[in-house]
Amino acid sequence: MLTVSEVTKAYGGKILFDNVTTTFDPGNRYGLTGANGAGKSTFMKILSGILEPDTGAVSRSPRSRMSMLHQDHSRHADDRIRDIVIMGNDKLWKAMSEKEELLQVEDMTDEIGMRLGELEGVIAEENGYEAEHESEQLLEGLGIAKEFHEQPLKVLTGGMRLRVLVAQALFGNPDILLLDEPTNHLDLDSIRWLESFLLNYTGVLVVISHDRHFLNEVCTHTADVDYENIIIYHGGYDEMLRQKIKYRISAEKHNASKQKKISELKDFIQRFGANAKKASQAQSRRRQISKINLVDLKRSNIQRPFIRFDQRVKSGKLVLRVEHLSKSFDDNHVLKGLNFTLQRGDKVAVVGPNGIGKSTLLKCLAGVHEPSRGKFQLGHEVSVGYMPQEHEDGLGDHEGKTAFDWLAQWDSKASVEEIRGLLGRMLFPAADAEKPVKALSGGETVRLLMAKLTLTKDNLLLLDEPTNHLDLESIRALTEALQRYEGTMMFVSHDQALINEVATHVLELKGERGYDMFPGTYDEFLDKTGKLAK
Repeated sequence: MLTVSEVTKAYGGKILFDNVTTTFDPGNRYGLTGANGAGKSTFMKILSGILEPDTGAVSRSPRSRMSMLHQDHSRHADDRIRDIVIMGNDKLWKAMSEKEELLQVEDMTDEIGMRLGELEGVIAEENGYEAEHESEQLLEGLGIAKEFHEQPLKVLTGGMRLRVLVAQALFGNPDILLLDEPTNHLDLDSIRWLESFLLNYTGVLVVISHDRHFLNEVCTHTADVDYENIIIYHGGYDEMLRQKIKYRISAEKHNASKQKKISELKDFIQRFGANAKKASQAQSRRRQISKINLVDLKRSNIQRPFIRFDQRVKSGKLVLRVEHLSKSFDDNHVLKGLNFTLQRGDKVAVVGPNGIGKSTLLKCLAGVHEPSRGKFQLGHEVSVGYMPQEHEDGLGDHEGKTAFDWLAQWDSKASVEEIRGLLGRMLFPAADAEKPVKALSGGETVRLLMAKLTLTKDNLLLLDEPTNHLDLESIRALTEALQRYEGTMMFVSHDQALINEVATHVLELKGERGYDMFPGTYDEFLDKTGKLAK
């Protein structure tokens, strides 16, 4: 059990949570949710002991082992990948390391022998003789091939390094598991593996994620950071949202009813308070007012952008024809012989393992890369709107530009009021419209790029990981906007809910094994290919 008692934390005068008391029980899996900046990561650090609260305390059983996902992989650059995973159990790793050191001593003494016996006991107690096998299973489940397990971490790319740290956090069946954005840099197959792993986890799990499907699939409870409080609801994210909205509406109705009653009582007091014959009645009504308690409805910190993608003109029925398209970088053949067409209204999710060529395909179709072989042809009246995975590339030359200046350049006919109105709907208040583009956060940059697509009104959208850096409410708003969009689109995303709710087709890239274009939703694709079952 993890117990939180009267915890308060504020930054720069802003209260994140005030006097929070709650418990996280074994066997329950808690999704920690809230708007960007609400304090989710701060609360996670308080739970782990990395950060002290302003007041209050966090306690757990002294014998329980806690594990937390660390995103800093630089300190392990020269360590062997398999060893990094085993380091997730600090007690075991120290015992194994000391044992190896003592075995190198040439003059074995009774004292060393006794110490080795003690270490063997610790290793057995911590299931150390299964450590290598367990670490290999974790790494392979997260997409780290066996050929890398004996190599140093620095041979992997940044995203793959973070997978090793996820394996480290999961290693050894800790009693308490704290995961901050564990699905970052995981492909869809690895995310499904992680879901399956966590569904079988029996300790206390607290996880932050912007993947709605992941939260709904894994979590038995949701701890929501809002209203300067942390409220625990039963169920995943969608169920929490239903309960939260239902409670808010009910509380507002009760407050409105009570306010009406207070007004009626005050009206009587004002009319008859000076009347000696009715003085006792007026006094009675004053006592009634004092007994009416209104629910303290603090303002929610959740904000939701209004996103809408329109088409300036409708394209022809045939939007895109791809013929024998291949792309290589030196001797690395990324795409090979792709043939497919897009019809007006098709919404194609491109899926496959990381590094298989999903972003490369979109870059070819957007004109960023030239195909090595083959060609593609756009249909009648087709205009392309492209959002790259690397947002800096999508911003282009923005030196010296404010958010307003950058956005206004994409539609010379738009008035100042129209541009400012669009920025406001994308959660840029008046002051933030004048913020330099170079100073924007990741989430602000994504919303600015989406605002551009709102202005350009393209009828073919190519979106590469559009949910990166967005909070859950913004992702829901984007999902609904893409569902309503009447044009054609091809997109790459690791957000399973977005894929399943938006895609009408799934293009699976399989490397040397070719590719498949599947007509249907993502769940139908998983069912057809036998990947749906855990």
